[in-house]
Amino acid sequence: MSGPALVLEDLHHTFFRGTPNEQRALEGVDLVMEERDFVMVVGSNGSGKSTLLNAIAGSLIPDQGRVRIGDQDVTQWPESRRAALVGRVFQSPLSGTIGDLTIAENLAVAAKRGMRHGVLRNALGGGRRRELADRVRELGLGLEDRLDTPVGALSGGQRQALTLLMATSVRPTLLLLDEHTSALDPRSTEQMIQLTDRLIRSQGLTTLMVTHSIPQAVALGDRVLVVNRGRVVDSIGGARKRRLRVEDLLATFDRLRSGDLVDESAAEMVRRLYI
Repeated sequence: MSGPALVLEDLHHTFFRGTPNEQRALEGVDLVMEERDFVMVVGSNGSGKSTLLNAIAGSLIPDQGRVRIGDQDVTQWPESRRAALVGRVFQSPLSGTIGDLTIAENLAVAAKRGMRHGVLRNALGGGRRRELADRVRELGLGLEDRLDTPVGALSGGQRQALTLLMATSVRPTLLLLDEHTSALDPRSTEQMIQLTDRLIRSQGLTTLMVTHSIPQAVALGDRVLVVNRGRVVDSIGGARKRRLRVEDLLATFDRLRSGDLVDESAAEMVRRLYI
């Protein structure tokens, strides 16, 4: 691949256009991510974070603008076609795995991401099972000895860790993490964050991670994007990111409120969620 891993140019999208419920979810978003960039995205509910990820993943086609992933202009590609380029982990641990299939079968499905035929055919032979066990061992959860366990029998934290492993089993051009720890208990969240950081760094993955946790945004990644009302209102990288503190991001939201870019109830909600 030559050039950036992701380029967004002037993305716009409006829900319920022309109705009393019209909502401008994206308004002129531009973003460039180079290979191995690890970018955090924060913003209050309704700021456009999930819409942004949906536009990148292909589950939403923007009204205007362009999406490039690697060397491909994928703006009009459906989500299924982008699957060969994009790995994604959602908020719910139930979303990224098939509960009725075993751990091994789920991993075999993930290994064929973006292919049309023969998903499980010849994917679970003896040698392949040893490879899968080695990969699962990376999670540090003891699941390498439970490859024949249905995924539906796992805890939420175990299932989300497996989902992350599946999303990165075929190295994606871009990894999207959509508040992937917000449904977990504190202990599982901490384990998941450590695993996330380790996999991203060890594999050199290009990652865009949406979070509702300001401490996560401060501790992880190389850059923080602050999103508000469909716009990227701040991009914090380099020395600024290395010096960033929780108090600094909270002050950013206070400035947005005082500048009448978010209302007071939204700013207060941000504080409750992030502190």
